[in-house]
Amino acid sequence: MKMLLIYCILSFIHLSTSSPTASPLCNNGVKVAVPYMTSDVKEVEDKSFDYIIVGGGACGCALASTLSEKFSVLVIERGGSPYNNPTVFERTKFGYPLVESNKHNSVAQEFISLDGVVNYRGRVLGGSTAINSGFYSRASSEFVKKMGWDEKMVKQAYEWVETKVVFKPNDLSPWQSVVLNGLLEAGVLPFNGYSLEHIKGTKLSGTIFDVLGKRHTAADLLGGGNPNNIVVLLNATVSKVFFNHHGDQPRARGVKFIESEYNTKKSYKVYLKKPNNNSTSSTGEVILTAGALSSPQLLMLSGIGPSDHLQKFNISVLANVKGVGERMQDNPAISLLVDSKPKSRIPDTPQVTGITEDYKVILESIIVPVTKNLTRVSIAGKFAFPVSTGKLELKNKDPRDNPLVRFNYLSSDEDMEICVKIHELVMQVSMSDSVSIYLGNERSRFEKLGKEESKEYCKKNVSTFYHYHGGCVVGEVVDKDYRVYGIKGLRVMDGSTLVETPGTNPMATLMMLGRYQGLKIVGERMGSSSR
Repeated sequence: MKMLLIYCILSFIHLSTSSPTASPLCNNGVKVAVPYMTSDVKEVEDKSFDYIIVGGGACGCALASTLSEKFSVLVIERGGSPYNNPTVFERTKFGYPLVESNKHNSVAQEFISLDGVVNYRGRVLGGSTAINSGFYSRASSEFVKKMGWDEKMVKQAYEWVETKVVFKPNDLSPWQSVVLNGLLEAGVLPFNGYSLEHIKGTKLSGTIFDVLGKRHTAADLLGGGNPNNIVVLLNATVSKVFFNHHGDQPRARGVKFIESEYNTKKSYKVYLKKPNNNSTSSTGEVILTAGALSSPQLLMLSGIGPSDHLQKFNISVLANVKGVGERMQDNPAISLLVDSKPKSRIPDTPQVTGITEDYKVILESIIVPVTKNLTRVSIAGKFAFPVSTGKLELKNKDPRDNPLVRFNYLSSDEDMEICVKIHELVMQVSMSDSVSIYLGNERSRFEKLGKEESKEYCKKNVSTFYHYHGGCVVGEVVDKDYRVYGIKGLRVMDGSTLVETPGTNPMATLMMLGRYQGLKIVGERMGSSSR
């Protein structure tokens, strides 16, 4: 089986049979068909689909794949294809997209929050699964219960994802072996071995990099459904959802979009299918899976959000949903560069994590590029459940631009207390015998700081784990089935709906969510059609 997998990966490149932007996928060594992908807006303009999914990221790809088993699906992705791009595909190129970002067409888009912290989001089919560190870990059982999800269905949805894009690390890299020992020396116990579950202590977890070091993004999940029912429009940015206004509530009718890199004054439309009786209403839905920045931004551009804010931009208010853009959170991170200066070495993704302080603190380490030729070694801690929240607002009406967002990192005393603990733990791991021996005599550069000094360090050095969320929170903007309040035919289903980040990394849970909710939607539609 391993040889079949190796053969399939080596034959991955330049073998597309469906379009010039795609390549065949592999599932346990067997080639899997891919959906049709195009960047030609004329091929999609004015056509109709059962479902229009805005954003081909972690949740969107899993959702599209699942819905395609019974319905026609259009996925609109503002970026291009991840296939045949070595900065996406190769584990040894991890972090390069963050060094090479630009305004409109790089696979990573930089944004700087109003807090002054630099952050990134994916702009490519597969979303941030194409640029992240690939660490895969499920949400805790407590999180699943809190969300009110069916535990059996959740487990099955995770397993569906895992058969397609998740791998057990073959061998720990030398640096990850050192980090493992350093975490244990620092008292992050017990050692749990390999596990996909979110459990206290130190563990190895899954990865979306396979045994040859090749990345498998959420885009690969598109091959898990009926590829004949999916069309993927690349390099197109949705500018708004438009609606019918018959009856007591507006109903989504379709979306307008522009070409991501060209004249923004020229827009195109695509529609939801009408039922067979030629009614003016539609039976399908527009589903926003564009991420924690773009989904609330798109709702506002479509006239759904706080009325006073929309009126500042002369946007007609369709629904005064005050929670849009509220409850924005990012997980504060404190990192320590444990080498004395940049060096020419291979980037390294995390394979080991430490979870402690009642799940509030998560420790990992990477070797990340600072330029195309130099890397730094970083040990970092993430604060999983901050109290501080922020807000997202429009900057302008260009959907390609980042909105304005402030996360209010460490604005509460409670958050600052946890940050001090994170700093202390990161220091302990950094000064462990294992790390010190590996790096030579560089441990002498670090000194244990007092509490007030640690607070100052946190204020000056707070950064991100790229796990920001909120803006369309369940219970405030969408209901438990992710339908937008006061609007028919429109859902939001991505990190913007989360009130906290699940597990070690939200990637696994967002892919699971697309599968889980997709199955529920199919079940509801098929059940209603049979009555």
